[in-house]
Amino acid sequence: MTKDQVYDVAIIGAGTMGMAAGAFLAKQNAKTLLIDAFDPPHTKGSHHGDTRLIRHAYGEGRQYVTLVKRAQHLWEQLEQETGHKIFENTGVLGIGPEDSPFLQETIASARKHDLSLEILSGREINERWPGFSVPDQYIGCFEAASGLIYSQNAIRAYKETALKYGADLAANTPVQHIDPDDPQGVKISTGTTDFYAKKVIVTAGAWAAKLLPELHLPIQPTRKAVGWFETPASVYDAAHFPSFFIEDNDHKAYGFPNLDGTGLKIGRSDGGHPIDPDVHSQNFGQYETDEGDLRRVLQTFLPEANGELLEAKTCLYTISSDHDFIVDFHPENKHVIFACGFSGHGFKFGSVMGEVLSQLALEGQSELDISIFSLKRFGF
Repeated sequence: MTKDQVYDVAIIGAGTMGMAAGAFLAKQNAKTLLIDAFDPPHTKGSHHGDTRLIRHAYGEGRQYVTLVKRAQHLWEQLEQETGHKIFENTGVLGIGPEDSPFLQETIASARKHDLSLEILSGREINERWPGFSVPDQYIGCFEAASGLIYSQNAIRAYKETALKYGADLAANTPVQHIDPDDPQGVKISTGTTDFYAKKVIVTAGAWAAKLLPELHLPIQPTRKAVGWFETPASVYDAAHFPSFFIEDNDHKAYGFPNLDGTGLKIGRSDGGHPIDPDVHSQNFGQYETDEGDLRRVLQTFLPEANGELLEAKTCLYTISSDHDFIVDFHPENKHVIFACGFSGHGFKFGSVMGEVLSQLALEGQSELDISIFSLKRFGF
């Protein structure tokens, strides 16, 4: 093993966060290796299914807003640099009871960070977007500047960038073990090949706990279902219908307008089935609730979109015990960095997390405050 065979940084898991980190590192001339058990973009993890919401007024906590604003800038920059369509400015409408904690935090985060957010009554929502059927006593929070990210395009764009600037990619290469104490560097064993790096970033999503068993990470891989439903001509088209989320006691859902005839996409942000990621498959329909739960949301809030099921998929959420991200150095070895537990609301942060992780690997700290994501909050 010669010195030039040791990577500056190896990234285990080249999905949302990992591929972005690889691009940022390669652009800074770091000798970078990306390793993935599959060949991204793929349907085995958390980035497939075409689209993800990007919201700036943030119901999960106002502490996320600075990060998501940076993420928005970086997504737009990626689109300009690569020519891939990344961001679609559909606006995002949040719907729920006025006393919904999530909507109230959305409003509070907008006020704190001076974001434009329009508050509507249920009646005003139904008048502006006839495809909705919202109770009069509900409210809507409409953020016109936000929208959706084309998730698979984003992965492709970062992949092209990483490879363009010299990163190596070992696809279809599952990692079996990480040994941070090898004298030649952090040793990454795959069963067929051993790789060595000065620093390792673990962004393995649902597999993070398996790769770092000694940390007892408080995360649960969870199987989720999503479907695309046939809609009447024009009612739900992206030209005049927003992306949306719904927050009430019986329905916690999110969705996207009809994009080029693909149908209205909807998924539940609650529920799901705990799963071992090694047995996850594209088996939509295994549970009656896969389609049934989606149709109940449609029947209640978007009745005209309750048409034929055109396409359906399953994906993985990796949910932390408090639903906040976990991003930190390994407590016993600062050569290992990990990011996981993105809990179904992380994709929009993929660009900024890539930047943050590259800074942690090269500089030992990030320019952005990520202290809220420390593993220490769990008392470990």
